[in-house]
Amino acid sequence: MKPISAIVAAVIVSFGAAATEPKPATQATIAVNTQVKESLPFSDKQDFEDAQRGFIAQQDVVTITNANGDVVWDLEAYKKYIGLDKPAPDSVNPSLWRNAQLNMINGLFEVTEGIYQVRGYDLSNITFVKGDTGWIVFDPLISQETAQAALEFINGELGERPVVAVIYSHSHIDHFGGVRGIVDEKEVMAGNVEIIASKDFTEHAVSENVIAGNAMGRRAVFMYGALLPRNERGGVNGGLGQTTSTGLATLIKPTDIIEKTGDERTIDGVRMVFQYTPGSEAPTEINTYFPDKKAVWMAENSTNTMHNILTLRGAQVRDALKWSSYLQETIEMWGDEVEVKFQSHHWPMWGQEKIVEYFKKQRDMYKYTHDQTVRLMNQGYIGEEISEIIQFPDEIEYNWSTRGYYGTLRHNSRAVYQRYMGWYNGNPSDLNNLPPTNAAVMYVEYMGGERETIKKAQADFDVGKYRWVAEVMKHVVFANPQSKKGKALLADAYEQLGYQAESGPWRSVYLQGAYELRNGTPSAGGTNTASPDIIKNMPPEMLFDYLAVRILPEKAAGKDYAINLDFTDLDEKYTLYVENSVLNHTRKQSTDPDVSLTLTKAALDDVQLGNVTLEQAIANGDIKLDGDEDVFKDFVGMLDTFDFWFNIVTP
Repeated sequence: MKPISAIVAAVIVSFGAAATEPKPATQATIAVNTQVKESLPFSDKQDFEDAQRGFIAQQDVVTITNANGDVVWDLEAYKKYIGLDKPAPDSVNPSLWRNAQLNMINGLFEVTEGIYQVRGYDLSNITFVKGDTGWIVFDPLISQETAQAALEFINGELGERPVVAVIYSHSHIDHFGGVRGIVDEKEVMAGNVEIIASKDFTEHAVSENVIAGNAMGRRAVFMYGALLPRNERGGVNGGLGQTTSTGLATLIKPTDIIEKTGDERTIDGVRMVFQYTPGSEAPTEINTYFPDKKAVWMAENSTNTMHNILTLRGAQVRDALKWSSYLQETIEMWGDEVEVKFQSHHWPMWGQEKIVEYFKKQRDMYKYTHDQTVRLMNQGYIGEEISEIIQFPDEIEYNWSTRGYYGTLRHNSRAVYQRYMGWYNGNPSDLNNLPPTNAAVMYVEYMGGERETIKKAQADFDVGKYRWVAEVMKHVVFANPQSKKGKALLADAYEQLGYQAESGPWRSVYLQGAYELRNGTPSAGGTNTASPDIIKNMPPEMLFDYLAVRILPEKAAGKDYAINLDFTDLDEKYTLYVENSVLNHTRKQSTDPDVSLTLTKAALDDVQLGNVTLEQAIANGDIKLDGDEDVFKDFVGMLDTFDFWFNIVTP
């Protein structure tokens, strides 16, 4: 996802008559998209053959609901306007349209003997490997509802089999969130079902949803087009799949950990060899080779697109150089014998020579991005300049599997620059530059005022200079967020940039920006980045780190508290210290605390989840206090709350 860890629960918004309708593509956009159609090898249909190879069955309707009847996945919404026989509309980049067509090829498929995939039931694929007695499941989607639907589908077609093992390829939520839809935790606890993941999986899976979860969740609404209408002027494709499901995300802790490359397991008669790739597409990730089938599962280390070095929703920058080195290692380990490769998104590939050539291009895509960014960086260019200069060689540029449907060369090169150089570009003017609103007021004044700026920008819009119009009108809107004409023109510019975008996330970001400029910042719904299972699996230290980022300094100023906590179910003790407007924690307990709490982690989880209030937990004895109760109440009063729907395209 890409992680998409921030998209866990539904964003509930209705598209009523009040919503401003999107506008058509301009002639300038049509010309840009026509050029794309003429420059890329659209006559190459191999991907369409691969995406349909091994087809077994397809359900007539793929609309999945939760227990309350709410729709959590609806492929049908896309079928109304995306089909293999439908040409790209003027409002969609034809290369992105092609990717959407491929991702709409859904159903149950045989990858090779004993390996099956259900595709089109979420952003990711779910893979079923037939063992002697049951299924070994790889990456059970985002939501328990979609995973359950996929299991019922394959059992209905191939005969019912129990799930005997689940393998999480990595720590992004579209690769583990649906686990409770296919596995009963009691069976795991009884030793009847194994759950395998790589080292530090739980820590990374939980942490991504908590510390920066609110900001990531809000930006993920932009990245995945959560509010966009499902039509040719709205949501079309997320790059890795159509979009994200919105059911309940779950998590069951792994029972077996892969710690190094070369680790092997035989489960239910199926031999597997693992490649451990920490710091690649995710902080912890594993590829899997099936030596008896000559098949390699690439997790998300290679997909049929360029991936993100830095995801647009926000994350820590990934290491493009390390990523490419793992792909080289894959070639060296299994390249001579592999006959089929498949992964957690998109469709498989068959044939040893084709697969190795594919791996080389995937490897060199990331290596080139790294090497050429650093070369230009060392010549003195900054991130924005590098992204404008850098170009792939033809072998990578005109290859379908390295096109920028998810990541792009433009923003990935900036990510490489950021990894090495940080936010400061070296120009003294940017060391302590004005924040957006302050700068915008001055820019608009220097440009002759709002009316004159809009007049000039409209003239540039009319000749297709949408990037420049977006740059200029951003200042108008931040200088005067009530400017109807300013917001309208900025929305128009974003819209055309979205229509031209080859990247699914770029399209979504631009069109979501246009939507909010025209209709205002939403206030209904929300995104639950901390589901019950995420909270349950948070160790106390991670919870304390989360509480620390919520401290309001003005309320903590001058306070000096020591709060002891004794978790009876974990047999662990901590002290929280509030001093210098900072919250720190330690296992070395204070001998003279201001207040002490005795509780279970489960009781604290209930408070975090809102199942009970703190006062109720104290009153019913689930949390016992000893000492100055007012100190703890004062501490709780220091904690900030985060508004999910903060402004992005307006100040």
